[in-house]
Amino acid sequence: MALVLNHLVDAFLESVLSDEAVDEDVLMLADAVGTVGGLSLDSGIPPEVVVYDVAGGSDKSLYIDNDDTADSVYVKLDTMSTSHGMCAFRTLANHYEYATRLHTGHYVLKPGETAINVFKKLKNAQQTPVMLTVPAARTMPRMAKLLSERLMLDSATIAQALTDSAFCAQHGFTTATIPALFIPNTYEVYWNMSIDRLMERMKREHDAYWTKERQQKAEAVGLTPVEVATLASIIDEETANDGEKPMIAGMYLNRLKKGMLLQADPTVKFALQDFSLRRILNKHLTVDSPYNTYRYRGLPPGPIRVAGTAALDAVLNAVSHDFLYMCAKEDFSGTHNFARTLAEHMANARRYQQALNQRGIK
Repeated sequence: MALVLNHLVDAFLESVLSDEAVDEDVLMLADAVGTVGGLSLDSGIPPEVVVYDVAGGSDKSLYIDNDDTADSVYVKLDTMSTSHGMCAFRTLANHYEYATRLHTGHYVLKPGETAINVFKKLKNAQQTPVMLTVPAARTMPRMAKLLSERLMLDSATIAQALTDSAFCAQHGFTTATIPALFIPNTYEVYWNMSIDRLMERMKREHDAYWTKERQQKAEAVGLTPVEVATLASIIDEETANDGEKPMIAGMYLNRLKKGMLLQADPTVKFALQDFSLRRILNKHLTVDSPYNTYRYRGLPPGPIRVAGTAALDAVLNAVSHDFLYMCAKEDFSGTHNFARTLAEHMANARRYQQALNQRGIK
């Protein structure tokens, strides 16, 4: 009888847990014996018992990471399970030695889901993807923090990778140009993806963004994709007004073509690593850094932040005009006054400086 019971347990559960149809003979035997390894098919704790059953409840997320054990998984499940559901799940887990076969990942429990279905997900690593928003982060440490909040990866692992020259080189970037890899958007990914898989996915999305048409537009303005991202990052720091970004892009492209210093204030903030500065003074302009576009011609070595798609598109579709200067408007609207000559620009700058003084901004 024990041998028959063991056979029944294995045949029944293997069929159910592997998504295959349960053999009719197994079902008949199960009905005749009445009990399968402690799970009654018609009374007590049936395999149909639900793990999570809350009237009007929503889906629940279960996260299993590298530090989890079977016991810690039980603790997490217990907060969202019925008592019978947990008993059934533990029986399945014990039979299949779940403690030695944990799979990390993000698993979703739905109201009314059975213990067998839940166990099947965990046993077979049937994860539910998560939505990962890649932001237009100002710094790589900030990017690492924000990504880690939606992934199993910790921020230190991501940050270390983004500052590892050999690792960045594997994906065609340097530690200075790595912000250009990221294309801000929301992507469907697996929560437990490795740092290598994350970077591979970001590279695929980067390459998908840089279509032949966009590459041709970049060539038309004399820039590489990384240089487009670098200029776009400056534009993003200059204004949050997407409608004005193509105008600003045109102005900076004009200066680049003439070999003029860009003299972009955001690059000075980046060189100083002081993003709290509200007013750039002459003393700030002396910082000796290749990112200081008041001292060094051309674009800085890489993006000063992750550029948003609006700024990237602004560079690729820049407005054609003959402006060479711009200054923030004195109404603090976040937009700019553009000028063709230095004299016009200085007049705009004086009005803005007076407005700063009136507000006591130093």
